[in-house]
Amino acid sequence: MTNLRAVLAKNIKMYRSALGLSQVNLAARAKTSPSFIGMIETQNKFPSPEMIERIAEALGVDTLDLFSAGDTVLKEIKGFKKKMLKGIQSKLDNCIAEELAELEKQETAD
Repeated sequence: MTNLRAVLAKNIKMYRSALGLSQVNLAARAKTSPSFIGMIETQNKFPSPEMIERIAEALGVDTLDLFSAGDTVLKEIKGFKKKMLKGIQSKLDNCIAEELAELEKQETAD
């Protein structure tokens, strides 16, 4: 039998870590206290359905992903992390290109 409390705790911590978030950061995003996130991750508390939805939204995952057991979660996290990194890289590339274009405009104007 699957222990939902353990699966939820493990998955929240894995998604949070994959995003590089501290318990404090996740708590702020989910509008709760860091100690409550800690209690969930140590299996001392089980959140309400509403809180589970807020945590999932704060992590950018589907609510049901927080209850997936097994290697599927690890694969999802790796894919999720890769997707996030690609998005960040793309945004950085765009910012750099815009700054370089602005500098070139300034140089030709002088």
